[in-house]
Amino acid sequence: MDLLIRNGRVVDPASGTDGGLDVLILDGRIADVRAGIRTEAARTIDASGLIVAPGFIDMHVHLREPGFEEKETIRTGSRAAARGGFTTVCCMPNTNPVNDSLFVLESIRAEARKSAVVNVLPIAAVTRGLKGTELTDMAALFRAGAVAFSDDGRPVGDAFIMRRALEASRSLGTLVIDHCEDKGLSADGTMHEGRYSRLCGLKGIPAAAEEVMVVRDIRLAEMTGARVHIAHLSVKGAVRAVEEAKKRGVQVTAEATPHHVLLTDALLERLDTNFKMNPPLRSAEDVEALVEAVRNGVIDAIATDHAPHTVQDKEAAFAKAPFGVVGLETAVPLLLDRFVRGNIISLRRFIELLSTNPARLLGLTNKGRLAVGADADITLLDLGAETVVDKEKFESKSRNSPFHGWKLKGTAAMTVVGGKVIFPFQPETGAAG
Repeated sequence: MDLLIRNGRVVDPASGTDGGLDVLILDGRIADVRAGIRTEAARTIDASGLIVAPGFIDMHVHLREPGFEEKETIRTGSRAAARGGFTTVCCMPNTNPVNDSLFVLESIRAEARKSAVVNVLPIAAVTRGLKGTELTDMAALFRAGAVAFSDDGRPVGDAFIMRRALEASRSLGTLVIDHCEDKGLSADGTMHEGRYSRLCGLKGIPAAAEEVMVVRDIRLAEMTGARVHIAHLSVKGAVRAVEEAKKRGVQVTAEATPHHVLLTDALLERLDTNFKMNPPLRSAEDVEALVEAVRNGVIDAIATDHAPHTVQDKEAAFAKAPFGVVGLETAVPLLLDRFVRGNIISLRRFIELLSTNPARLLGLTNKGRLAVGADADITLLDLGAETVVDKEKFESKSRNSPFHGWKLKGTAAMTVVGGKVIFPFQPETGAAG
């Protein structure tokens, strides 16, 4: 599929490009980036007034397939990603069965080839069955296509097992994505421990439950010389630990989610389960620290932690309802409106967080940049478009969003994957009868 995107403002942090240029795509790769490209052989898209960015990468999503297809499937999750401006998503391994074997890994990749409209890259489990006691065959899984390793949803509680995982990942040149939670401290907690958990009469999850594990795993990364990536950072003390470790030269990186940088635990007074996630929404002081970390570079990436659940699951009593919110279709407009338009970060920094840096962290050398020879994965942004979040219009199967009804300015206007316009979606045609 040959394509010429003309007259857009091309913003590519990887090359330092920011200006009015055309992008020519031939055979699924970028063939030229310059002003005044002329060709009659390719379909032309006029991107006047739009931002042309390297395709966005979400390095932390839950697609639920196999095993929980009533919540999400690879097909519906990938369509949600495309609508949200993401060209690549990395799916976590807490499926049923767990993605801890070559069989499950290949079944996910096969289903993605069959039904996904964006790139779906599997993240394999660190330990078998996510039980934290026995490492998976990380080398075999990596060779078979696992892009990283994580026991997300559960911490690796045994420090020796975590050390061995980091040593294995170092030798493979891959990444461990770390769910930092001391289960002894957080056990049975349902929201952030503080004023509002006391008002609600619910058991809280203390900030220390995250902080102590972040400190432990930074130390293990320092000891082993491995890279560790802290998932869904949520508290001030953990932000401080990451910042100090980076200054010492430790190979630690971190991500934050839109909900953790925009919402506080004060919203839990309503006991609305759409605001229940793990890590939980934290205090205003924690949010302030996260926002500053997004601004100053301590946080390397924004990831959605897209965690779909059925309406019935979320209608349970707050203490019994599952953790998690969806985010693929809201992340881009939320951050464009509240962070870019709000002058907290620049447009370039926004693109670094959503594309350039995730590609670098995951070793995706042909993604996250608009350069000749790179994959033609491109996100076009309309900074002036006004939208209202409407969960009933989601492509995701699930509706558990805390942002329903929010009015926002700025959104993904077009999603291009491998040189093909995936979003806006074309009407599906049925086979001839």
